[in-house]
Amino acid sequence: MKKTSNKMQVEQDRDTMRKEYDFSGAVRGVTAPRYAQGANVVVIDPEVLDVFPNSQTVNETLRALAPVLRRQRDLIISPA
Repeated sequence: MKKTSNKMQVEQDRDTMRKEYDFSGAVRGVTAPRYAQGANVVVIDPEVLDVFPNSQTVNETLRALAPVLRRQRDLIISPA
């Protein structure tokens, strides 16, 4: 199987915008602040999906684990 060169890939991706799309009046970054407020996307490996089937279980587990990690971090930063 022959690999596609990067140059060929760039040429294939270059003109994929349709002519009917008009972004001449668009404002760059207008939605960025709103997106940054509530969008932290994490991809869960398929091997652990049985344990973490949804975002609620991930967040509950991280909340339970966070105090332990904070204590551990604080001990490393400022040993007693």
